[in-house]
Amino acid sequence: MNDRCDFIKEKNNPKLRVTLFLMSFAGLIRHPRLSRLLAVRWTGQMTDGVFQSALASFVLFSPERQANALSAAIGFAVVLLPYSIVGPFVGTVLDRVSRQRALFFANMARSANLFLVALFVFSGTTGVALTVVVLVAFGINRLILAALSAGLPLLIDSKSLITANAIAVTGGSVLVVIGGGIGVGVRALVDGAALADHADSLLILIAAAGYFTAALLSGRLNKYEIGPQEHEKAAASFKQGFTDMREGIDFLRKNIDTARGIVATAVHRGGLTALTLTALLLERNTFNDPSRPEDGLQGFGIALTIAGIGVFLGAFLAPYGVARFGRHRWIKFAMFASSVSPIFLVVWQTEIALSVTAFLTAFFGQNIKVTNDALVQSKIDDYYRGRVFAVYDVVVNAAIVSGGLIAALLLPTSGVTAKVPLFVMSAYLFVAVVVLRPSKFKATY
Repeated sequence: MNDRCDFIKEKNNPKLRVTLFLMSFAGLIRHPRLSRLLAVRWTGQMTDGVFQSALASFVLFSPERQANALSAAIGFAVVLLPYSIVGPFVGTVLDRVSRQRALFFANMARSANLFLVALFVFSGTTGVALTVVVLVAFGINRLILAALSAGLPLLIDSKSLITANAIAVTGGSVLVVIGGGIGVGVRALVDGAALADHADSLLILIAAAGYFTAALLSGRLNKYEIGPQEHEKAAASFKQGFTDMREGIDFLRKNIDTARGIVATAVHRGGLTALTLTALLLERNTFNDPSRPEDGLQGFGIALTIAGIGVFLGAFLAPYGVARFGRHRWIKFAMFASSVSPIFLVVWQTEIALSVTAFLTAFFGQNIKVTNDALVQSKIDDYYRGRVFAVYDVVVNAAIVSGGLIAALLLPTSGVTAKVPLFVMSAYLFVAVVVLRPSKFKATY
């Protein structure tokens, strides 16, 4: 009896909790099945960073093009539109065909598509033609990320979901930032030897090679290793896509905690988008000489790197916070803390204030994302997983687009305003106090 009591005391020791947490991180990274999935995810997401930096350079940081809030918001909308369009049908596909095969062919298709994007960028083509091929690229990415999320719970036990999500999501987010940094660095190296558009097209070709590599890495997974399971398979159809979305929504109506967690994540990502647009305009048009957009691109890259550090560290805290306080309490705390983060950008619109806001918002936001993903996954039967995650992604993407468009209405071209950070603070505080109030969101596990 005394030995048991001593064990319990030791288990509740904060130092021991941290040690066990770090050990679980290391163990999951070495997990033979999970590591194969992470290789595909992380290769693709680092490549996403390279690709997105090239697009940002071409569209928003080109000497020939003046960036403003509306153009930046439209850029976000274009990137995310395919996520919402294909969202109703992604769950249908992923619950009925080999997710491993979906990863392989989707990455191969994305690699081929980027050759066409590179051709348009090389020739300086903008407008509808470029928009369409970019929409295709990001639409394919939607399928890939959904397949990775839906397949993760089949590789590990439910007790490890928090940590596994922290590893997968955080590692991916950090690698997107690293990829963006690589893109900025490569562009800086070739900037003097090539025209700006030609340098951007080179980055896109590098991204095409990265997606091809991700396709090859998906071959290390067995055909049905990440699902779907036999009971998930059924005949797919256009009508079935909407049916599945309705079933996903019905599931969330019956599982209100899950729905409220999704709303919290969506609102946070929408606010983060608004702050990102603010950072982009401040770096492009205020903190740096507008006639030297390459300096603005580097400054924006630094801000994203700082946010990436926050994402990385936030993932380390999330499993510990959940173990100590429970998933529900931890999401509420992280949401409330996020509501305080933009105060620095309200009071001081400087690069230091921007860096502090970027770090804290990303730090607490990652706690929300990692914890809620595990909450959603733990409450969803395999039969509904693809359907619910399709709804999840559509809601989050709609919030991101909405956050960008609202910011576009409030932001001047200079980016200098307290309206956007105040709006974000208010939205976060509302979710923390009202949406996540204990009477409606009160489970403690």
